Amino acid sequence: MADVKPVTAVFPGTFDPFTRGHFSLVMRGIKTFHKVIVAVAGSTSKRCKFTLEERVDMARRIFEHHPQVEVDSFDGLLIHYVEQGPANVIMRGLRAVSDFEYEFQMALMNRRLNNDIQTVFLMTDYKWMYLSSSIIKDVAVNGGDIKGLVPRQIYDEVIERLVPPEKRND
Repeated sequence: MADVKPVTAVFPGTFDPFTRGHFSLVMRGIKTFHKVIVAVAGSTSKRCKFTLEERVDMARRIFEHHPQVEVDSFDGLLIHYVEQGPANVIMRGLRAVSDFEYEFQMALMNRRLNNDIQTVFLMTDYKWMYLSSSIIKDVAVNGGDIKGLVPRQIYDEVIERLVPPEKRND
């Protein structure tokens, strides 16, 4: 039997904020790959509520007890980040058909840029199919309950940043 080559996957995103859906994907990723690098995107067209440093710090706190998970940040093209690091796979999560169309297009472009780096798609756990960082922000800003939708390690910070004081249930 041939030796199995260690496979490190990069899980990229803005993670603004990190959700339980993201967490679920990373935990499933470490069952599939030897290591998962949570790569927080710095350059993005999205208007983030948290700075890059804050998003990296939150991810590090979430995974501080998971030695198979590393947290890093990157700017520019994801494929260039992957080429420069120890990873050889890009891991992406899919919630719905609409995600697939966008992710498929990105995977094909990355493949064109570097045919040696593969993209692997994991289906989001059914409990989190509706969840996105954008939905978390919209619900929080309008005073809705997001308890259980973001990891407990960052819940207070997310509430403090997103929920206006007059809408808090303290």
